[in-house]
Amino acid sequence: MSPALFLFRKREWIYFAILAFVLVIVFPSLFDNFRLNLIGKYLTYSFVALGLVLCWGYGGILSLGQGIFFGLGGYCMAMFLKLEASTPEATAIQSTPGIPDFMDWNQITSLPFWWEPFHSFTFTLFATIAVPVALAFIISVAMFKRRVGGVYFAIITQAIAAILTILIIGQQGYTGGVNGITDLRTLLGWDIRSDNARYVFYFICVALLLVSLIVAQFIRISKFGRLLIAMRDKEDRVRFSGYDVANFKIFIFCLAAALSAIGGAMFTLQVGFMSPSFVGIVPSIEMVIFCAVGGRLSIFGAIYGALLVNAAKTSLSETFPELWLFAMGGLFIAVVMVFPEGVAGLYRQHIEPLIVRGTSLLRIGKVRKPRPAAE
Repeated sequence: MSPALFLFRKREWIYFAILAFVLVIVFPSLFDNFRLNLIGKYLTYSFVALGLVLCWGYGGILSLGQGIFFGLGGYCMAMFLKLEASTPEATAIQSTPGIPDFMDWNQITSLPFWWEPFHSFTFTLFATIAVPVALAFIISVAMFKRRVGGVYFAIITQAIAAILTILIIGQQGYTGGVNGITDLRTLLGWDIRSDNARYVFYFICVALLLVSLIVAQFIRISKFGRLLIAMRDKEDRVRFSGYDVANFKIFIFCLAAALSAIGGAMFTLQVGFMSPSFVGIVPSIEMVIFCAVGGRLSIFGAIYGALLVNAAKTSLSETFPELWLFAMGGLFIAVVMVFPEGVAGLYRQHIEPLIVRGTSLLRIGKVRKPRPAAE
């Protein structure tokens, strides 16, 4: 039997199959291209929520700055797409053809050296993961090696998110400023604005998400996963047992950053732009809410939480745009006070027992079914 089969218990394989069926079959069948693209956008946030389940739910590391890594992954992909759209022929009307339009508007006459490598798609794929992970590594080494954690770490990550947002906006000539990097058209010559492209990107996003789910499950059931839980509950005992707690924290924080970066890159491809509005404090807190609503101890709940909260956000924003922030605040309070384990906790406590009881009754009924009398 394949080792992969041991990743999930029988019931968890059913949950995985249901999720895959819904994402691959049900949603594409029910929704048009516009709504499907919207769901694809929601799924990009699921990568962040999945990383937070490992980092916060299992590792006890609350990061209020995951928008940093989501945004960096998205910006790396956007830089490649913007350079592809900024050929000398396409930008012939500019003062300096061959550079992005926002650079020309800010009187920059040559492409900055750190933009040059993003002409290569291979380098872009590497940088999409490497740049956010490198920053996460620097932050985590600086904090965890000095045993900075808890609320202090959360506040520091929040501050870094604010600093990065200010930096991106301030360097308008190099980053596009408050508008971000927009007017992205093609990927290797393929029009990413077409319905067909968005349809394909949706399935790519689903495939990457399912693979990420399997990776998260592997970590969760491994010895490393058990150490994460022990580290969350009794960090000193783990340290006194001879383990380097800081290294474990660094690894899981960097992994969460990598997952967030993948989500950011897929967001750029599906939505067609990236801006600092996805990097700052507010989006980072929203990402924590996605995880909390789904259940911070459930890798499946993280995905459903991102879908549910974003669907509610879209619905309320369309109908009552001024009430969304109040609804988000109320939702967070409800999660903390009423169902702290999120949707996954509600399912485990109320729905799953009913299913198990119903299944048991069906089995008992089959066993006790009377045999027909002989004629």
